[in-house]
Amino acid sequence: MPKLVSYRDKTAVVTGASSGLGRLLALRFAAAGARVGLVARRAAALEAVSAEIRRGGGEALVLPCDVAERAAVEAAAARALEHFGTVDVLVNNAGYGGRRFFLDWDLDDVERMMRVNFLGAVYWTRALLPRMVERGRGWVVFMASVAGRIGVPHESVYVASKFAMVGLAEALAIEVEDAGVHVLTVCPGAVRTDFFDAEALDRMPPAARRSMIEPEPVVEAILRALARGRRTVTVPRAIAVGYLVRALAPGLMHRGTKRFTVGARAKTNP
Repeated sequence: MPKLVSYRDKTAVVTGASSGLGRLLALRFAAAGARVGLVARRAAALEAVSAEIRRGGGEALVLPCDVAERAAVEAAAARALEHFGTVDVLVNNAGYGGRRFFLDWDLDDVERMMRVNFLGAVYWTRALLPRMVERGRGWVVFMASVAGRIGVPHESVYVASKFAMVGLAEALAIEVEDAGVHVLTVCPGAVRTDFFDAEALDRMPPAARRSMIEPEPVVEAILRALARGRRTVTVPRAIAVGYLVRALAPGLMHRGTKRFTVGARAKTNP
């Protein structure tokens, strides 16, 4: 598999680059020598990231874009290709979450979350992947989640969007690997970024809050996975044991997940 060991003379586009993991990845790519396209809705926040990259001697292009809007993605992708000439790396990172019972979930938000989390990745991949296939080289990273491998109660819509992303990435990896394009699926646990606002943290079971991880190890794991040509990476790695339990003992997984989430929540909110 193609291994991304050097970012010199490479171009990367990162969606959701205004904060959190997206911002950190963009900064690391730039520090390693890549030119970076920064995608998010908040132009001012992207300008701040761009300025940080330029202060370090790097090059960045601000691409304000709502990834849920297909026409906006196509226009931003065309601008990136016109400016850079080629895009070697695409990181589909933009997304948001929520915690509530499915029956309480507003359907407008259900549709919005699927457009942002899943279709946004579809739009950007369709916009940039053809050039990668033509050139016989490229890397596409899907920032999924452990929630894309294990169903988590109170996060049903977010889970659905990430399950869809994981399935897309798994199939796509097989389709394009012979064309020289490598697909990496990243499944982190809960990461301590502004992805989780105060309300989301309050809804979390205490054990889940205690198990949150810092973003820097996730970024390091992504860079290592790209350098080694890995197709999937879970952070922290110990969580991947749950995938095996889910496959071999689904009843046990069901009961354990319920006890860890629903049961823990009930105990703290009698």
